[in-house]
Amino acid sequence: MTLDDYLLAHCTPADDVLRDLAAETAVAFPDAAGMQISHDEGEFLTMLVRLSGARHAVEVGVFTGYSAICIARGLPADGRLVACDVSEEWTAVARTYWKRAGLDDRIDLRIGPAIDTLKALPAEPIDFAFIDADKENYPVYYEELLARLRPGGLIALDNVLQGGRVLDPQTPRALVVHQLNDRIATDERVESVMLPVRDGVTLVRKR
Repeated sequence: MTLDDYLLAHCTPADDVLRDLAAETAVAFPDAAGMQISHDEGEFLTMLVRLSGARHAVEVGVFTGYSAICIARGLPADGRLVACDVSEEWTAVARTYWKRAGLDDRIDLRIGPAIDTLKALPAEPIDFAFIDADKENYPVYYEELLARLRPGGLIALDNVLQGGRVLDPQTPRALVVHQLNDRIATDERVESVMLPVRDGVTLVRKR
């Protein structure tokens, strides 16, 4: 057994919906399947949402909908998740599994540039947000979401380690994430912690 196997064996196991979604994603989009979060990270998201008492959540970067299921499962029955993505093809798979999971009434999919979607959101405060999309726009997503986040609300940012490339960024993507990581660490508007979960997850709590 590898350490990865050990980690997955010691969290709440995936149900048939999540297992089937992961399997279909791997077959349908083999070159992109690595964008899907791991199951332990999904359980982490569900727990964060439940612990925070979130009712209004936003996700930037849906892919085939695994993380959206995990977030939506942490919301109460009257909770809502606004899910932002640009791909009709990927999210067509997501819609199928959201319905199968009985969560399609909690998830509001918005197709189009996430920046436009975020700027058009109503004034209702956001309780929880998950950013896992194009890294070059992470700083913009962060600012747009933080401005709408309620005091005490959480933002989780995925892939903040970039496979270790943030230590010596040599690509535009790694440089953007490196600079944002530094910015968040000194942002007086928030409290933050960076965790070595998979490729790094930063949790940000608005003061």
